[in-house]
Amino acid sequence: MTPSSNEPSNAQALILFAHGARDARWREPFDRLRDKLAVLLPHSAVRLAFLELMTPALPEVLAELAAQGTASAKIVPVFFGQGGHLRRDFPALVDQCRQQYPDMRIDTATAVGESDSVLDAIAAYCAAQAALTASD
Repeated sequence: MTPSSNEPSNAQALILFAHGARDARWREPFDRLRDKLAVLLPHSAVRLAFLELMTPALPEVLAELAAQGTASAKIVPVFFGQGGHLRRDFPALVDQCRQQYPDMRIDTATAVGESDSVLDAIAAYCAAQAALTASD
């Protein structure tokens, strides 16, 4: 993705990090989330990266951002919980990227599913669905 004209060369970046899947349709909600965040964060580069099975991979996204002179990137794992990938694979991948791009500050967040506000939103959705079923 090419930076838009409103992205300064030293922009902050937000990278949504997802697992990936063989079915291309699986990424559609992640693309929508990225697009929503791009509107909410107009002065940040918002990107999507995958652990496996889909592209771009995290190192590719960080290479693009580094080439654009991005000063800092926050990686948000769009995972429901802290499973094996986030406990083992993700930290090793981030450490490798930090070594490769020492001039870029690379920070990480916990999995989105670890946030009470995210769980509250999911619970509200599930309760609304249960209410719909109960009224049928």
